[in-house]
Amino acid sequence: MGKRIISRRRGAGTGPYRSPSHRHHGAILHPSASLRGEGTVLAIQQAPGRSAPIAEIRAPDGERLRIIAPAGLATGDKLAINHGLVDRGSLLPLGEIPDGTLVSNLEVHPFDGGRLVRAAGTSALVVAHTGREVTVQLPSGSFKQFLASCRAQVGTIAGGGRGERPFTKAGKKVHAYRSLAKAPFKVRGVAMNPVNHPFGGGAHQHVGRPSTVSSGTWPGAKVGRFGPKKRKKLRTGGG
Repeated sequence: MGKRIISRRRGAGTGPYRSPSHRHHGAILHPSASLRGEGTVLAIQQAPGRSAPIAEIRAPDGERLRIIAPAGLATGDKLAINHGLVDRGSLLPLGEIPDGTLVSNLEVHPFDGGRLVRAAGTSALVVAHTGREVTVQLPSGSFKQFLASCRAQVGTIAGGGRGERPFTKAGKKVHAYRSLAKAPFKVRGVAMNPVNHPFGGGAHQHVGRPSTVSSGTWPGAKVGRFGPKKRKKLRTGGG
C-alpha cells in the first residue's frame, strides 16, 4: 500500500498542518455602529497569521480595539470612528467618504465587520455616489456597488511590498508559512517514489498515465488535473 498523499493529509486538518492559534490576535472586525467619536492609536503590532500589521486603538469609551493598520498610521495618531473627519485610518460609512478616496476593509453588507480588501498593500477606490449606493473600484479592477451605509477604512493597508524581500533561508519560509497554515514548498509528483504519489517512479521523470482525473475518483488517486466539464452538443441545422 502507498502512503497518503501530502495534500490529502493537509486537507484533514491534523495538528502539524494547522496554524498555531496562540499566535493570533483573533478576528479583526469593525466596532459596533453605536460607538462614535475619536480613537487614539496605542501601538502597531505584528500579526503572524496576517500579511498586514494591526493597530491597537483606545476607543472614546476607553475600550481597546484592534483594526488592520493602514499605511502611514503611527502611535499617537487620532482617527474617527463611525463619524468624523476623513483622514488616514478613519472608519466611516461609504456615504460620508468623498469620491477619489482610497479605502480598505470594506463591508459587503452593512455592519458585517469588514470583508473585502484586507491584504497588505491593497486598496479600493471610491468612484461615485448614486443615491443609496456607492460605486467602488476593487483591486482587481472590477467595479462593485455597495450600500452607502457600508463602512470602510480610509487609506491603503500597510505592509505593501512584502513579497519583494527575500526569505534568504528555507527555515524562515517554513516558520512564516506555518503561521499562515500554508505549505512552504511543493514537491512535484513525478519526483517522488511510487509509494508516495501516483505519478512517482520510473526510469525518468514522467507521469506515465493520464494526468487528468475525474471528480469521482477515490481520494488516494485524485491528483493531477480535473477533466473538462461535460458540454452539451449544440444542435445544428433543422430537423
